[in-house]
Amino acid sequence: MSRYNARLMQLTEKQRRRLKQLAHPLRPVILVGGAGVTPGVVAETQRALHDHELIKVRLPGLDRQARDAALALLAEQTDSAMVTRIGHVAVLYRPREPLPGIVLPD
Repeated sequence: MSRYNARLMQLTEKQRRRLKQLAHPLRPVILVGGAGVTPGVVAETQRALHDHELIKVRLPGLDRQARDAALALLAEQTDSAMVTRIGHVAVLYRPREPLPGIVLPD
């Protein structure tokens, strides 16, 4: 099974809107604490993405630059795409292989 690489996948605006719509009712499943993006946070995010494909991540207590850096690092280390970020909450997406559960529009 090949590993998904978010850098190779560019979400279109239509796909991004669909993922935002699906993520709206979700509650954050990952909470990044003061220690930042630790190996434990990365492992738990990997598991959550494998189980759900689309998750919310909450980063309270960090300033804007630290939040952006932490989210970029988390998305890179989990091979996921950041769909959106509003305040302290971000949405990450990584399709399940080999058969994604979320079907995106073309």
